[in-house]
Amino acid sequence: MDILSLPSLSSPEVQAFAAGFPTTLLHAAVTSALLFVGAAIYALLTPWKEIELIRHGNSAAAVAFGGVLVGLAIPLAVSMSASTSLLEITLWGLAALVIQLLVFRIVDAVLSGLPQRIQEGEVSAAVLLVSAKLASAVILAAAFSG
Repeated sequence: MDILSLPSLSSPEVQAFAAGFPTTLLHAAVTSALLFVGAAIYALLTPWKEIELIRHGNSAAAVAFGGVLVGLAIPLAVSMSASTSLLEITLWGLAALVIQLLVFRIVDAVLSGLPQRIQEGEVSAAVLLVSAKLASAVILAAAFSG
């Protein structure tokens, strides 16, 4: 490929990219902010302190909190991809967070005893808890996608 066959800066593809890229960055930033807010709310609502446990080397807590991040990100990503405006991304993203945080609390209650086992560093308990949370995230994401 030589320099003459490269698209010019005035080509429709380059112009479309230049027009759409800032919007893409904005949508990603809003969705990332929603993810951060959701993770912070989750950390505040749980009776155990994942971040402190992780800082002290608790691998089970790291696995569990990593699952929370992915479990929140899945429906947020689908909300972003299905939305056409910043307002829509925000509304669907907030709905995804509220529903997913509620589901996470239900999962924690149904799988009672697992949070205590995670605090004690039991990775197998964290993997089961994460699996349940990811399963709910995938189902919620499918519901959002129609």
